[in-house]
Amino acid sequence: MASKKAPQPKESQVAGTDTPDRANTNAKLQSLEAFRSDATGQALRTNQGVKVADNQNSLKAGARGPSLLEDFIMREKITHFDHERIPERIVHARGAGAHGYFQSYGCHAELTKAGFLQDPEKITPVFVRFSTVQGPRGSGDTVRDVRGFAVKFYTDEGNFDLVGNNMPVFFIQDAIKFPDFVHAVKPEPHNEMPTGGSAHDTFWDFVSLVPETAHMVIWAMSDRAIPRSLRMMEGFGVHSFRLVNAEGVASFVKFHWKPRQGVHSLLWDEAQKLAGKDADYHRRDLWEAIETGNCPEWELGVQVVAEADEHKFEFDLLDPTKLIPEELVPVTPLGKMVLDRNPDNFFAEVEQVAFCPGHIVPGIDFSNDPLLQGRLFSYTDTQISRLGGPNFHEIPINRPIAPNHSSQRDAMHRMTLDKGRAAYEPNSIDGGWPKETPPAAQQGGFESYEERIDANKIRQRSASFADHFSQARLFFQSMSASEQQHIIKAYSFELGKVEREAIRVREVNEILANIDLQLAAAVAGNLGLPAPKAGTVKVKVGKPAQSKALSQMNHPGNIGIKGRKVAVLVANGVDGASVDKVVKALEAQSARPMLLGPTSAPVKTADGRRLPVDAAMEGMPSVMFDGVWVPAGKASLEALQGSGVARHFLLEAYKHLKPMGLAVDGKLLLNTLGLKEDAGLLLGDQQKVFEQFFKAVEGHRVWVREAAAESVPA
Repeated sequence: MASKKAPQPKESQVAGTDTPDRANTNAKLQSLEAFRSDATGQALRTNQGVKVADNQNSLKAGARGPSLLEDFIMREKITHFDHERIPERIVHARGAGAHGYFQSYGCHAELTKAGFLQDPEKITPVFVRFSTVQGPRGSGDTVRDVRGFAVKFYTDEGNFDLVGNNMPVFFIQDAIKFPDFVHAVKPEPHNEMPTGGSAHDTFWDFVSLVPETAHMVIWAMSDRAIPRSLRMMEGFGVHSFRLVNAEGVASFVKFHWKPRQGVHSLLWDEAQKLAGKDADYHRRDLWEAIETGNCPEWELGVQVVAEADEHKFEFDLLDPTKLIPEELVPVTPLGKMVLDRNPDNFFAEVEQVAFCPGHIVPGIDFSNDPLLQGRLFSYTDTQISRLGGPNFHEIPINRPIAPNHSSQRDAMHRMTLDKGRAAYEPNSIDGGWPKETPPAAQQGGFESYEERIDANKIRQRSASFADHFSQARLFFQSMSASEQQHIIKAYSFELGKVEREAIRVREVNEILANIDLQLAAAVAGNLGLPAPKAGTVKVKVGKPAQSKALSQMNHPGNIGIKGRKVAVLVANGVDGASVDKVVKALEAQSARPMLLGPTSAPVKTADGRRLPVDAAMEGMPSVMFDGVWVPAGKASLEALQGSGVARHFLLEAYKHLKPMGLAVDGKLLLNTLGLKEDAGLLLGDQQKVFEQFFKAVEGHRVWVREAAAESVPA
């Protein structure tokens, strides 16, 4: 008897098909799932269903006044944002830190009554955390990103947190837009990509629609976003703050950290390779520098603007997307910071440290910068969520060295055992203690700076915040030719990753064309787009037309080559005396020579001496060094010449514009590689040649080589 034929499935039941039957079924299922939401065609509302009329500006007392606590829209938005990640930081998750100290250069009583800036003999402990903004804790150190630069001063008057970045401006002008910006720059929500980078559609969609981001974006596309080392970054407080002296006289200030090691960056090719070869490159560099005694140093300075001069500039001091050119207001040095001790426990210190811009001491106060005003609320709220409650100040790394007494005794993770029955003030049961302290200078109670406010409650951006392009133009036109080319390549690379052509067109025509037409034309050409013939808005001509302080070329540092790493390539048959000579010369300059061999095994010198090496060339490639030296020794040079790894090491170092030195008999090796001597590719081991080499290492790159290096394979 014939078997019964199995029933065949309908087309709509076949996996992977999307027939009308299947589509209707899916639509019905989704309509029953109330948790699914599609915002297409819908009004923007609060979480309570209230329609939002203005999502661009926080509620302020006047267009330039302080933000108001009653702004339930901003508080709801930022509160939700602050609690979006547990327990990792939402931004600045990937970090490194170190302990150190700050010492004032003198008494700055004319500026501020802050005690740690009064006495040049006073040593104030600090803890610093450096970080990337976009990526999670597992992302790479060398990605293109803004770097956080946060310093906690443990002063005798309480903790002061200077929470800034390695760039002096920010992407947005008002804190109500911070969640929007971060949501745009973070990995896209549908696939959680890309990690640690901004080369994707949602970031460029947002910034191309929000012109106020133009200045910060061009900084992020510059070499500043790929620092050579955390030790070689400038730091900035970003906002305008106030310093107040004992007489109650206030000045606006911008905080600056100037690294004594100089301001230097990676090349983009190096940054990408390091992300794969050593994702911890910046962490390791900072750790090793401190461990080897090459303690990094920064000078703290301020740009000071008298209250009477608040409105004398072409830009608004309260606008966080603007800087004060140093040609207009020079930086006044206040003191120096030295980082000299690594953490004992990464989690307990680097991860649990809690910075808040609202942590200030008498003599320091806020401005009405609307981004700063929102941060004063947001950071404390974030730490409460991340560290399990309001007692995060009791974690050892966050504890002030000043006494800490209040009526706030309870909540999660309370560590202090308070005596007494009165947890309120005023009281008579415990003798009235703890009591308020009068603000007189000799007693030191904190009092806020008196500022008269007479304004309407409004959601409005001040008209003085409306110029979005003149300082972005200033930045680009202040760059060297090499730096400008790097910016062009960065925009081209990032926008080349954007899938939607409309976004690329908008960024080129409506943002870059308003910054600089040559910049816009170059990027357009690289993207296969027509070059714009004019900008879309009239950009005022600012003063100065250029600022030397903005180019890294003008910040070589002032400590020579202290702490720089130089690879010394050796193989069997190397001339031991030649090795000793270069190592001694580098160590005399406080540089860090590292001997690299074909393998990790010791090599034999020409006279039979056993010479240990620090690593193999393949394990520590050229991207990890500031310069390369090849000592004498016929057999060693022949071995290097025959090694593909060694040839690649040298070619890559040349291509990355690294200073290179070879003993005289290394000429044949140069000829084999097809390389020619230049200002940073030197032959000989006389003192004069060493001095030229040290000078080239101090300058970080051999920029005159850049055109020649383009054609070199590596």
